[in-house]
Amino acid sequence: MSSTYDIAAFHRRAVETDSTESVVEMRDVLVETLESAGVDPTLDDVGNVVATVGAADHEAAASADTHLVLNTHIDTVPPHVPYERRTERPGDEAVDGSEDAGEGDVVCGRGSCDAKGPLAALLDAFLTVDPHDGAVTLAVSIDEETTQTGGAHLAETIDADGVIVGEPTGLDVCTAAKGQFEGTVTIRGESAHAADPGSGMNAIRAAAPILQAMESYDEREGPDDHETLGRPILTPSMVEGGEATNQVPAECTITFDRRSVPPETSAEFCADLEDHLREWLPASMGLDVSLIRPDTPFPEAFATDPDAELVRTLQAASGGAVRPFEAATEASYFAQHGPTVVFGPGVLTDDVGAVAHSKREYVRLSDVRTAARAVRETVERLV
Repeated sequence: MSSTYDIAAFHRRAVETDSTESVVEMRDVLVETLESAGVDPTLDDVGNVVATVGAADHEAAASADTHLVLNTHIDTVPPHVPYERRTERPGDEAVDGSEDAGEGDVVCGRGSCDAKGPLAALLDAFLTVDPHDGAVTLAVSIDEETTQTGGAHLAETIDADGVIVGEPTGLDVCTAAKGQFEGTVTIRGESAHAADPGSGMNAIRAAAPILQAMESYDEREGPDDHETLGRPILTPSMVEGGEATNQVPAECTITFDRRSVPPETSAEFCADLEDHLREWLPASMGLDVSLIRPDTPFPEAFATDPDAELVRTLQAASGGAVRPFEAATEASYFAQHGPTVVFGPGVLTDDVGAVAHSKREYVRLSDVRTAARAVRETVERLV
């Protein structure tokens, strides 16, 4: 379709465009690129970018014989890290002895792998396929790194027979991921003077057995180990309480991070954890468990059948392994409606340390091109 799109030039422009605090400029870059290629994108009700080929419009795609969706996001975590191109990844000695070889295969900078590398690959595939019997939609969300309202909205408004979600997977085909949500355990006692602690109920002191009870939750009440994702994880991450050094604290809050596995959902988890923790609390004290940001979506755990046609086709095209994804992702929302995989160039971590979200974020441009070719071949075979 496109004779003007250049994957390296777009990737550079995308990485150079700061989208840590606002996605407006990056969204303009994407829309401009699509329009230059002869595609007419739209912005949906929450600001996501949506474009379809192989059907007259977004509504017509729903009735196509096969409808595939290519999804990723344009927002990035702060701080912005400038674009740099070099011969070796950060942390390795450059081949020529310098830090920057100018035009090497390694692209550094914020978003280079999470997720502007996957975006460049998906966009290349989208612009070079010509569906005959079906449709392909590029659906790019705006807030994956924060509230994920964009991805949740896309999943509810686009019907698809399969979804490829662009994230750094090292070109492996990821068919499952743990869910991720955050919440608080609030313990309520009664304040008193510290000189007479027996006249009150110390909420901080009660936190000790509650923390122990959180450690035992998955052994006693949590879901069984998942065949692909393994055990769920419950991690207390912050403890806050007390108002004065000479006062018995009436309230203590424990913040937690939950990495769930099927069939557990965020809604049922809070009630189950609260019932478990109450067994460890004095009857005279109160306790409740609630989600942080209950009015925004959380990615639930998901698992796509490894034998699904989408999985087998993409694996054959990419040559990568089939495995779970290490982090939570918006793929969770799409997987509730049909086969969904996570795939893309770059890695979350390497043998040196963190890559995505770190100051040494990078991706190999050759891997971006490989990802584009694999997605294009997959779409051509399925649509």
